[in-house]
Amino acid sequence: MVGLTRVGAAKLSVSRRQRATPYTPRVTALGVTDFSVVNHTILPKGFGRSVAEDYWHLRSAVQLWDVGCQRQVEVSGRDAARLVQYLTPRDLTAAEVGQCLYAPLIDDDAGMLNDPIILKLAEDRFWLSIADADILLWVRGLAHGMGFEAEIDEPDVWPLAVQGPRAVELASRVFGDVLRDLPFFRFVPVTFAERPLLVARSGYSLQGGFEIYVDGFDRGTAVWDALWAAGRDLDLAPGSPNLIERIESGLLSYGNEMTRANNPLECNLDRFCRLDGAIDCIGLDALRRIAEAGPERRIRGLRFDGDPCPPCQHPWPLRVDGGYAGQVTSAIWSPRFEQNVALAMLERTHWDEGTPVSIECGDGSLRRGEVCDLPMEET
Repeated sequence: MVGLTRVGAAKLSVSRRQRATPYTPRVTALGVTDFSVVNHTILPKGFGRSVAEDYWHLRSAVQLWDVGCQRQVEVSGRDAARLVQYLTPRDLTAAEVGQCLYAPLIDDDAGMLNDPIILKLAEDRFWLSIADADILLWVRGLAHGMGFEAEIDEPDVWPLAVQGPRAVELASRVFGDVLRDLPFFRFVPVTFAERPLLVARSGYSLQGGFEIYVDGFDRGTAVWDALWAAGRDLDLAPGSPNLIERIESGLLSYGNEMTRANNPLECNLDRFCRLDGAIDCIGLDALRRIAEAGPERRIRGLRFDGDPCPPCQHPWPLRVDGGYAGQVTSAIWSPRFEQNVALAMLERTHWDEGTPVSIECGDGSLRRGEVCDLPMEET
């Protein structure tokens, strides 16, 4: 258990309210230098390498991530499928057991509440693998208030991620060759130490990899140790979601790129929204009205000049011809593009690729940039 963890000049006090994970002793021994807090659980964020060094390693080798903060909301029972469908405008009616589905969750005003991966474990049992929000309470409240017959709880499940180009080799060494041909966004049960666990071909990077759903806090260190031992010749390193890779890939972060003030269309999630009345979902009428009028803003990429930018701890205003054009939500220097890169929420009149913008950077400087498509490609 971590006691006091330094955050800048201050320290983060970790208790039962900010939970450690089964892997905390291992990342501590490997020299973790930074933590964040997601879902009341600590998330390792650094191991003494620069973000750029970590980025190049992730793109060339393989990393083991403690993502135990990625909590599961389990929905099971007679009305489980109907309740999970009610949470999202994504059509789940054709979902298969063994499938992972990225899905926006919305409220009655079509505001984004979360963007989990939904794992269909059985016809009457689902996991919502959530981003940072108290979705357990939301789902329990809806089920109680609307009379759904379902059990909703947080299971004792602690995900690990294996990410990078060598992830297939590492994961198959530990869990078997069945993973070599596993399609993207599918999961399979495997056997580890004579007990089953689930492995999904998914993860919070575009470098390829797996998420391992370790059921049981007591199993965590054994799974970590097996992967660590198997990767010694693969340049395996501890890691965490990398901000450069995330921005270049266009991967969204709930609470950064979008909040409840945004809707799925603003987040470019149109393809995950069925609006023809074929499904029953909370907030569908509001989302239809937004679709009919067209979203007022959308998330886009930006590339901009100047020295490496500071961290974007608060949104930075964007200007076009002196007028407000949107805001930067995440930004960092990209060593691959040799430019600063960013994700931004841009107004309708300024979101086209190639639009020149001015960025009021967090260090007080005014930078020149240009709107680009996502994911970002080399020219």
